Amino acid sequence: MSAKIARHLEGRSPSALYETDFYAWTVQQRAALEKASASELDWAALAEEIGDLENEVFNALRSSFRIILVHLLKWDHRPERRSRSWVASIRSHRQEVADILARSPSLRSRQDEAVEGAYRRARIEAAGEMDRPERSLPPSCPYSLDDILKRPVSWPDE
Repeated sequence: MSAKIARHLEGRSPSALYETDFYAWTVQQRAALEKASASELDWAALAEEIGDLENEVFNALRSSFRIILVHLLKWDHRPERRSRSWVASIRSHRQEVADILARSPSLRSRQDEAVEGAYRRARIEAAGEMDRPERSLPPSCPYSLDDILKRPVSWPDE
């Protein structure tokens, strides 16, 4: 911890920092954890923030699935408009899913849940981008997890 931040933290309680300076609170809490100083930890706020981090990781997974699904829907329902950027987006977000799962392998057990939530939004977005009614797209995800992650999509000159 830098001396400047340490001076900023002097005499400030964890709960006060949590409410007024989240970054300073995280610095203080990390320092307390590193020292294994239980009396300096803001237990309730730590539990809340860890829960938020858990949600952020899941949301990142769901978001990458959503983007893949938007492009797969457009790929299948608007073949005349296919673009290299769709291919790049699908590939990039497939890699993002792989990276998230490599860092957090326990999320593999929630992939179906992430896809289900992602598809609801992807259907809305794809329909809007294609200027079609949502009802023109399948009401539930038409792709298996394997399709989402591995189905070949390529540009003709590749």
